[in-house]
Amino acid sequence: MMTRALERAKPAAALMLGWVALLWVLEMADAASGNALDTFGVQPREMSELADVLPAAFIHFGFDHLAANTLPLLLLGFLAALRSGLGRFVGVVLLIALTSGLGVWLTAPAGSNTAGASGVVFGLFGYLLIRGFIDRKPLDIALGALVAVVYGSILWGALPTDNGISWQGHLFGLVGGVLAAFVFRLRPAAPSPGATARPIP
Repeated sequence: MMTRALERAKPAAALMLGWVALLWVLEMADAASGNALDTFGVQPREMSELADVLPAAFIHFGFDHLAANTLPLLLLGFLAALRSGLGRFVGVVLLIALTSGLGVWLTAPAGSNTAGASGVVFGLFGYLLIRGFIDRKPLDIALGALVAVVYGSILWGALPTDNGISWQGHLFGLVGGVLAAFVFRLRPAAPSPGATARPIP
């Protein structure tokens, strides 16, 4: 059992380490170019900005912004990838990023520019929080409870504030995570043709 767990953990860890490394490389490139990549943030209600809904999740406004997202993204992403499998995890992240980005595009203040992985972080939090109940797996219910204890305070970031942080991205990321838990829930395997029930004579 331990060997099987390690076999699942290695690709999940490699994926998340590669993802976080990519974010740091992109931010270094952004800094070196005079913040040229900031244009990939989402500016609301402009049709051309719909193309930036996904790229915006990979762009940050400075190293402090990226550093604040790095550890929760690494930890929550690893847990989600480990428990879901890589294929399912990719689908979950795409749905979260789309929901968060579209929510920002629809509701953010005019003239704002929103980017960062925090929408995905909130989405992964929501996904891990409820997926155990939806999939009816006690281990994942316990994992969700642990995530709630460790990161539950981030929910304040999904409430309207005046501190310049995109609560819209957080809120819709959280919604995307809950939605992903339903869309990518485990479904019972269909019975094989030879397993058709027959009445006992």
